[in-house]
Amino acid sequence: MKLKPCSLALFVGAVVASSSLWAVGPATPEMLSYTCNGCHGTDGSSAGLSNPTIAGLTEDYFDKAMKEFKSGARPSTIMQRLAKGYTDADFKTMANFFAAKKFVRTPQEVDPAKVALGKALHEKRCETCHTKSGYDNDEGVSVLAGQWKDYLQVTMDEYRTGRRAMPKKMAQKVMLEGTPKLTDAEVAALIHFYASQQ
Repeated sequence: MKLKPCSLALFVGAVVASSSLWAVGPATPEMLSYTCNGCHGTDGSSAGLSNPTIAGLTEDYFDKAMKEFKSGARPSTIMQRLAKGYTDADFKTMANFFAAKKFVRTPQEVDPAKVALGKALHEKRCETCHTKSGYDNDEGVSVLAGQWKDYLQVTMDEYRTGRRAMPKKMAQKVMLEGTPKLTDAEVAALIHFYASQQ
Protein backbone atom coordinates (compact mmCIF):
# COMPACT_ATOMS: atom_id res chain seq x y z
CA MET A 1 0.00 0.00 0.00
CA LYS A 2 1.32 3.40 -0.98
CA LEU A 3 1.11 6.14 1.63
CA LYS A 4 -0.19 9.56 0.69
CA PRO A 5 2.31 12.42 1.23
CA CYS A 6 0.51 13.68 4.32
CA SER A 7 0.23 10.13 5.79
CA LEU A 8 3.89 9.54 5.05
CA ALA A 9 4.82 12.77 6.84
CA LEU A 10 2.80 11.78 9.90
CA PHE A 11 4.35 8.31 9.90
CA VAL A 12 7.89 9.69 9.69
CA GLY A 13 7.12 12.27 12.40
CA ALA A 14 5.80 9.55 14.71
CA VAL A 15 8.92 7.41 14.19
CA VAL A 16 11.22 10.37 14.88
CA ALA A 17 9.27 11.37 17.98
CA SER A 18 9.23 7.86 19.39
CA SER A 19 12.92 7.34 18.68
CA SER A 20 13.71 10.66 20.42
CA LEU A 21 11.77 9.58 23.49
CA TRP A 22 13.57 6.24 23.42
CA ALA A 23 16.93 7.98 23.18
CA VAL A 24 16.21 10.18 26.21
CA GLY A 25 14.37 7.54 28.26
CA PRO A 26 14.85 7.10 32.00
CA ALA A 27 18.28 7.88 33.46
CA THR A 28 20.48 4.81 33.77
CA PRO A 29 22.71 4.19 36.80
CA GLU A 30 25.73 5.02 34.63
CA MET A 31 24.20 8.34 33.54
CA LEU A 32 23.43 9.31 37.14
CA SER A 33 26.97 8.47 38.23
CA TYR A 34 28.67 10.69 35.62
CA THR A 35 28.45 13.75 37.88
CA CYS A 36 30.29 11.85 40.63
CA ASN A 37 33.17 10.79 38.39
CA GLY A 38 34.69 14.28 38.27
CA CYS A 39 35.57 14.24 41.98
CA HIS A 40 35.24 10.62 43.05
CA GLY A 41 36.86 8.98 40.04
CA THR A 42 35.57 6.55 37.44
CA ASP A 43 33.22 4.05 39.09
CA GLY A 44 33.79 5.82 42.41
CA SER A 45 37.51 5.13 42.89
CA SER A 46 38.93 8.53 43.75
CA ALA A 47 42.19 9.91 42.43
CA GLY A 48 41.77 13.19 44.35
CA LEU A 49 43.49 13.45 47.70
CA SER A 50 40.63 15.17 49.52
CA ASN A 51 37.80 13.23 47.87
CA PRO A 52 36.78 9.85 49.25
CA THR A 53 36.46 6.69 47.22
CA ILE A 54 32.76 5.81 47.18
CA ALA A 55 33.01 2.49 45.34
CA GLY A 56 31.96 -0.41 47.53
CA LEU A 57 29.96 1.66 50.03
CA THR A 58 26.83 -0.10 51.24
CA GLU A 59 23.59 1.07 49.64
CA ASP A 60 22.23 2.23 53.01
CA TYR A 61 25.33 4.28 53.82
CA PHE A 62 25.42 5.96 50.40
CA ASP A 63 21.68 6.72 50.46
CA LYS A 64 21.84 8.16 54.00
CA ALA A 65 24.89 10.30 53.17
CA MET A 66 23.27 11.78 50.06
CA LYS A 67 20.08 12.64 51.94
CA GLU A 68 22.14 14.31 54.67
CA PHE A 69 24.03 16.36 52.06
CA LYS A 70 20.74 17.38 50.45
CA SER A 71 19.18 18.50 53.74
CA GLY A 72 22.35 20.24 54.93
CA ALA A 73 22.71 17.93 57.93
CA ARG A 74 26.14 16.91 56.65
CA PRO A 75 28.69 19.67 55.95
CA SER A 76 29.98 20.00 52.41
CA THR A 77 31.52 22.37 49.93
CA ILE A 78 29.55 21.47 46.80
CA MET A 79 27.77 18.21 47.70
CA GLN A 80 24.65 19.91 49.07
CA ARG A 81 24.19 21.86 45.86
CA LEU A 82 24.72 18.74 43.74
CA ALA A 83 22.51 16.52 45.91
CA LYS A 84 19.56 18.88 45.49
CA GLY A 85 19.46 17.94 41.81
CA TYR A 86 18.57 14.32 42.57
CA THR A 87 15.47 12.54 43.85
CA ASP A 88 15.38 9.89 46.56
CA ALA A 89 14.86 7.33 43.79
CA ASP A 90 18.02 8.61 42.09
CA PHE A 91 19.95 8.15 45.34
CA LYS A 92 18.78 4.53 45.55
CA THR A 93 19.83 3.88 41.96
CA MET A 94 23.24 5.47 42.48
CA ALA A 95 23.71 3.64 45.78
CA ASN A 96 23.11 0.33 44.07
CA PHE A 97 25.50 1.27 41.26
CA PHE A 98 28.43 2.22 43.52
CA ALA A 99 27.86 -0.64 45.98
CA ALA A 100 28.57 -3.06 43.15
CA LYS A 101 31.87 -1.39 42.21
CA LYS A 102 35.29 -2.45 43.45
CA PHE A 103 37.14 -0.13 45.84
CA VAL A 104 40.48 0.53 44.12
CA ARG A 105 43.20 1.54 46.58
CA THR A 106 46.21 3.66 45.63
CA PRO A 107 49.43 3.23 47.67
CA GLN A 108 50.23 6.27 49.81
CA GLU A 109 53.32 7.38 51.67
CA VAL A 110 52.97 6.50 55.35
CA ASP A 111 55.11 6.63 58.47
CA PRO A 112 55.73 3.08 59.82
CA ALA A 113 55.82 4.29 63.44
CA LYS A 114 52.48 6.06 63.03
CA VAL A 115 51.02 3.00 61.32
CA ALA A 116 52.03 0.81 64.27
CA LEU A 117 50.49 3.21 66.81
CA GLY A 118 47.41 3.61 64.62
CA LYS A 119 46.93 -0.15 64.44
CA ALA A 120 46.94 -0.39 68.24
CA LEU A 121 44.49 2.54 68.53
CA HIS A 122 42.22 1.03 65.89
CA GLU A 123 42.07 -2.29 67.69
CA LYS A 124 41.28 -0.57 70.99
CA ARG A 125 38.82 2.12 69.84
CA CYS A 126 37.55 1.53 66.30
CA GLU A 127 37.49 -2.18 65.46
CA THR A 128 34.03 -2.68 66.99
CA CYS A 129 32.39 -0.80 64.10
CA HIS A 130 35.14 -0.48 61.47
CA THR A 131 35.94 -4.19 61.42
CA LYS A 132 38.70 -5.94 59.53
CA SER A 133 41.08 -2.99 59.89
CA GLY A 134 38.57 -0.59 58.33
CA TYR A 135 37.80 -2.69 55.26
CA ASP A 136 34.37 -3.80 56.42
CA ASN A 137 31.36 -1.50 56.40
CA ASP A 138 28.62 -3.96 57.39
CA GLU A 139 27.74 -1.79 60.40
CA GLY A 140 26.58 1.04 58.11
CA VAL A 141 29.88 2.90 58.40
CA SER A 142 32.20 4.16 55.68
CA VAL A 143 35.17 2.21 54.37
CA LEU A 144 38.36 3.56 55.97
CA ALA A 145 41.01 1.17 54.67
CA GLY A 146 42.79 2.76 51.75
CA GLN A 147 41.02 6.12 51.86
CA TRP A 148 43.17 9.17 51.15
CA LYS A 149 44.96 10.67 54.16
CA ASP A 150 43.82 14.20 53.31
CA TYR A 151 40.18 13.13 53.20
CA LEU A 152 40.46 11.28 56.52
CA GLN A 153 42.09 14.33 58.13
CA VAL A 154 39.37 16.70 56.93
CA THR A 155 36.67 14.32 58.15
CA MET A 156 38.24 13.89 61.59
CA ASP A 157 38.67 17.66 61.90
CA GLU A 158 34.95 18.13 61.15
CA TYR A 159 34.00 15.56 63.78
CA ARG A 160 36.35 16.82 66.46
CA THR A 161 35.37 20.48 66.07
CA GLY A 162 31.65 19.68 66.06
CA ARG A 163 31.13 20.89 62.50
CA ARG A 164 29.84 17.43 61.65
CA ALA A 165 27.71 15.41 64.04
CA MET A 166 29.60 12.41 65.31
CA PRO A 167 27.76 9.06 65.56
CA LYS A 168 27.01 8.20 69.19
CA LYS A 169 29.19 5.08 69.25
CA MET A 170 32.08 7.00 67.76
CA ALA A 171 31.68 9.89 70.19
CA GLN A 172 32.04 7.48 73.12
CA LYS A 173 35.40 6.38 71.75
CA VAL A 174 36.70 9.72 70.49
CA MET A 175 35.20 12.36 72.77
CA LEU A 176 35.06 12.83 76.55
CA GLU A 177 32.47 15.38 77.74
CA GLY A 178 32.90 17.35 74.53
CA THR A 179 36.70 17.28 74.72
CA PRO A 180 38.57 15.09 72.22
CA LYS A 181 39.89 11.91 73.83
CA LEU A 182 42.26 11.35 70.95
CA THR A 183 45.27 13.64 70.68
CA ASP A 184 46.32 15.16 67.36
CA ALA A 185 49.18 12.66 67.24
CA GLU A 186 46.79 9.74 67.78
CA VAL A 187 44.46 10.98 65.04
CA ALA A 188 47.45 11.24 62.69
CA ALA A 189 48.46 7.70 63.62
CA LEU A 190 45.01 6.33 62.85
CA ILE A 191 45.01 8.13 59.51
CA HIS A 192 48.38 6.62 58.57
CA PHE A 193 47.17 3.18 59.62
CA TYR A 194 44.05 3.32 57.44
CA ALA A 195 45.99 4.80 54.53
CA SER A 196 48.46 1.90 54.78
CA GLN A 197 45.76 -0.71 54.24
CA GLN A 198 45.94 -1.99 50.68
